[in-house]
Amino acid sequence: MKTRLVKLLSIGILLLWALQTNAQQRFTLSGYVKDQQNGESLIGISVSKAGTGLGTVTNEYGFYSLTLPAGEHDIQFSYIGYAPIKTHISLKGNQNLDIKLDKSSNQLNTVTVIGDKQEKAVNTLNTSINRLDIAQMKKMPTFMGEVDVLRSIQTLPGVQTVGEGASGFNVRGGAADENLILLDEAPVYNSTHMLGFFSVFNPDAVKSVNLIKGGFPAEYGGRTSSVLDIRMKDGNNQNLAVNGGISNVFSRLSIEAPIVKDQSSFIIAARRSYIDILMKPFLNGDMKDTKLNFYDITAKANFKLNKSNTLFVSGYLGRDVFGFGTDVNMNWGNKTATVRWNHVFNNRLFMNLTTFYSNYDYSLEFNNGSTKNESDNYQAYNWTSNIINYGVKPGFTYYLNARNSVHFGVQGTYYTFKPGKGVSQDGANTNVKNLTQQHGLEAAVYIDHEWKPSKKFGVQYGLRLSQYDFLGNSTAYFYNDTTPGVRKTLTGSKTYGSNDVIKAYRYLEPRINVRYGINDNNAVKASYSRTTQYMHQLSNTASPTPLDIWTPSTNNVQPQVADQYTLGYAYDASNGKYEISAEVFYKNMAHQLDYIDNANLQLNQYIEADLLPSKSRSYGMELMAKKEIGRTTGWVSYTLSKSERKTEGINQNEWFLNRYDRTHNVNVVVTHEINKRTSFSANWVYATGTPTTYADSRLEYQDWDIPYNSTDKRNTYRMPAFHRLDVSLTLKGKQQRRWKGEWVFSLYNLYARRNAYSIYFQQNKDDKTKREAVRLSIIGSVIPGITYNFKF
Repeated sequence: MKTRLVKLLSIGILLLWALQTNAQQRFTLSGYVKDQQNGESLIGISVSKAGTGLGTVTNEYGFYSLTLPAGEHDIQFSYIGYAPIKTHISLKGNQNLDIKLDKSSNQLNTVTVIGDKQEKAVNTLNTSINRLDIAQMKKMPTFMGEVDVLRSIQTLPGVQTVGEGASGFNVRGGAADENLILLDEAPVYNSTHMLGFFSVFNPDAVKSVNLIKGGFPAEYGGRTSSVLDIRMKDGNNQNLAVNGGISNVFSRLSIEAPIVKDQSSFIIAARRSYIDILMKPFLNGDMKDTKLNFYDITAKANFKLNKSNTLFVSGYLGRDVFGFGTDVNMNWGNKTATVRWNHVFNNRLFMNLTTFYSNYDYSLEFNNGSTKNESDNYQAYNWTSNIINYGVKPGFTYYLNARNSVHFGVQGTYYTFKPGKGVSQDGANTNVKNLTQQHGLEAAVYIDHEWKPSKKFGVQYGLRLSQYDFLGNSTAYFYNDTTPGVRKTLTGSKTYGSNDVIKAYRYLEPRINVRYGINDNNAVKASYSRTTQYMHQLSNTASPTPLDIWTPSTNNVQPQVADQYTLGYAYDASNGKYEISAEVFYKNMAHQLDYIDNANLQLNQYIEADLLPSKSRSYGMELMAKKEIGRTTGWVSYTLSKSERKTEGINQNEWFLNRYDRTHNVNVVVTHEINKRTSFSANWVYATGTPTTYADSRLEYQDWDIPYNSTDKRNTYRMPAFHRLDVSLTLKGKQQRRWKGEWVFSLYNLYARRNAYSIYFQQNKDDKTKREAVRLSIIGSVIPGITYNFKF
């Protein structure tokens, strides 16, 4: 059946190609669109024949291809924030045309002149896609005065977090591990610094941010909730450019310059926090050597080998260090490397070949404060773990004509999971516990067809066939079925040789997006997508931590599968000032993981015995109104949703709310330019409190209370509502010919809201007959920030 579907799709595309080959001669106009000032390739630039619905947009590398009938044409290149270019061409054969756009100082006039809104949501095929650029992010209020990618996307509809200090984010009822986070196409497994307060993405090195929540193109796979695709800058190939900032949290510096002007360039950006240095004079005793810092380095270089070949090399290295004195020390970090080759076979066929490496590791160390030389008293414990990926992804785009394009490719990723190695030492005695490494190979082939038969109607449909092999060199364990909710018992094990297939999974993932334009300003959209996820993050806390374990699908753990349906409406005002969107979605998720009560997740060789298969569902409505032009800009987003789960053996086998469910979520982002040198911005967020479980009774033992849940019900209560207001003021200095600087003053949590991260109950220390509720707040006061940004 699967083979037949693939054959039918291939035949349909061939027939379509044949129908397009008619008596009228057609030729192809292709090339790259770049920024005039720095030579950066521009993503999503509208390229169209003036006055018609014929057009395309530049891909992730600034490349476009537009096939038109032979003859005279007016071609326009346009994008918000750039002055449009309209050029007349006489198309008598295949033609190459590279364009450089200048940034516009008058965006309102830009849109009025263009009269074409192909890059707007009302004219795009896909549902549930939000695009942000650094210019937008820099206008938003920031934590401690620093621009942050993850905090910016959390203001978008459908994106939530369980609270301040939480690592990761949740999209449309999915867990944090269900988001595929890509930095120049390499996966990133922990996207935050300082336990969630900052993202690992240096804003000075980021070019674009693309969040896909549904209607996934066939090229994306491996996660079930979202794709966060972050593209780094290529580097200025015109002039030396230096950007940086100094704040009360960390400093950053980036340098970009041409290697060979117009042909190759590089960028290198670095950050380092110094909270621990500022705290050092105030710490003494056991806390004297407390460590709390992070650093990261991001680098990229590109080389235009010739007109048809471009090579990109990029990488990231980052680490967090967190320790209380000398007794407790943690550190974790990401390493990524990407090599990409762009090749233009001809005017219609474009290829991008990507190879990548990703390594996420962490360690946790305890000791009693003595040294190894004190062998009789020395006690210590060290735990390390990591996950390593190697991948290759050749992808192709074939531009049939102005109304048809085909995307296809293959992908492969090899995984090595190192669940953990624990070394404990007691005096001269050392004990080592090393969990078996696990290996896996994920492969996929995909194809999709984007067809726009008219200005009103468009469809993108495709298939993705993915396979995952759970491989040796490893040991597979076998368990018997027990009463749901009770730990399984081991019945046997088998050791497999290197690269032996222990268990194989294969899934067909259909995707479709449909758009119908009611008129130039209104459109309705619909989409369906099936996605599969072959890895899982094991965490029995409300928010994933840097020390949570990643595990692949095995002979006992099935891959997660999600089916999502979306219906949407988009409106764009005639003058381009306002944009409104509304979407409703429904998502079914199967083969998720839950845990028995008191599950043991750390250094447990038989951890699969504590896991329970679960299913989830989420549904809701997302609204967004956006204003991008004028002195006052911003957006308002609102999400009404529900996310719940059902697990046999838990909650009396009934549906219960996911820990990250929030019924209402509101974000208001406003920026007002007071004058050319001063701007003010504010961000207000409100969200329903997250569900939680409280004991409904207690056991008493020697005057001590032991909380007890007699009903086995989960998440029947909610935390108090979460809300917060952040403001910032930006003052630009006198803009000299080369040096440009600005001060950013921010107040995070302006009215000092003590949002609850968790609430727990305890006996009163002074009177054991009294019980009290304790609210744990990560932030409970106003936090000021000040940053000086500069560039030259």
